[in-house]
Amino acid sequence: QVQLVESGGGLVQAGGSLRLSCVASIRTFSSYAMGWFRQAPGKEREFVASIGWSTYYTDSVKGRFTISRDNAKNTVYLQMNSLKPEDTAVYYCAAGPWSSGTYDRNGRTYDYWGQGTQVTVSS
Repeated sequence: QVQLVESGGGLVQAGGSLRLSCVASIRTFSSYAMGWFRQAPGKEREFVASIGWSTYYTDSVKGRFTISRDNAKNTVYLQMNSLKPEDTAVYYCAAGPWSSGTYDRNGRTYDYWGQGTQVTVSS
């Protein structure tokens, strides 16, 4: 059974940093694209970043967030710097086909999802 487990969320002041981790119990982890999505209260789920053939970011986090992966550890990371109150949300990692990393910005083609980790940025 595939599981994705996120960690690293918390409360941080504006301008601060957090590093999210997502450990996947997938035998062939390196063959999956990985994505990070977020959902704020009352809002729809939003694409944040993905890593597949390349790395991709939503415009609002470019230059502040960095997605990376360590295939030896079955882990994908999201380094978040210069955090803003509008980054407050539950952050989810997802695993999907390699094409998902490049083309999917709504999460519909991702196969597996984590339970989410809360990120709260205070002003």
